[in-house]
Amino acid sequence: MRVTVDAVGRRFGAGRAAVHALEAVSLSVASGEFVSILGPSGCGKSTLLRIIAGLMPASAGRVWLAEERVMGPRDDVAMVFQTPALLPWRTVLPNIELPVEVKGLARTVYRERARALIKLVGLEGFEDRYPHQLSGGMQQRVSLCRALVCDPQLVLMDEPFGALDAITREQMNVELQRIWLEKRTTIVFVTHSIPEAIFLSDRIVVMSSRPGTIRSAVTVPFGRPRGLDVFKTEATWTLADALRGELTD
Repeated sequence: MRVTVDAVGRRFGAGRAAVHALEAVSLSVASGEFVSILGPSGCGKSTLLRIIAGLMPASAGRVWLAEERVMGPRDDVAMVFQTPALLPWRTVLPNIELPVEVKGLARTVYRERARALIKLVGLEGFEDRYPHQLSGGMQQRVSLCRALVCDPQLVLMDEPFGALDAITREQMNVELQRIWLEKRTTIVFVTHSIPEAIFLSDRIVVMSSRPGTIRSAVTVPFGRPRGLDVFKTEATWTLADALRGELTD
């Protein structure tokens, strides 16, 4: 699904106490593209993601998904947050099937898809485990399956691996790349991590400090699939330094 953000602004409050979170943000994401958004804390990255998802209105500008203007939440858009937010009284499979129930879809139709996703992320044998019986990385895999179970055309990810330890985060990056290469779903991914953005993305969008706007967009010049050895190359160091310069200028 193609995403078009046209001169979007967002202001919280009014008068002298107003906070300008976003100003004249324009961005295009091609169908099937993986785009990461980098920016300093408080620059409006998460706000932008919520506006694209239809969870929050823009104060100015418009967002289009394919040919339709975003006016509210859509069934073909899924969002993954930093915390998995699994229901503690449900085991893995019912947690994944939650969107199916909320949308009133036939559970029998989507049960096979849910099980296929469980296999895809390496959670076979854990279908009947409760969230407290899973590691943080496993919980985030369940959250990812839940986002994908209804076959969305767009997945918005708001620092989904930010709370994980470094090793688990690397593993989840490899896992997400593998899933994306198989599904080719459009993904917009918010992160504070330059290495994570380089590893996962087709393009990296850099935002300014508040009020957030687009400073630059960089195409990642590495093929797919990428291994973790990509971080050993001089080209990666050069790109990381350039992005760091954009963020700290």
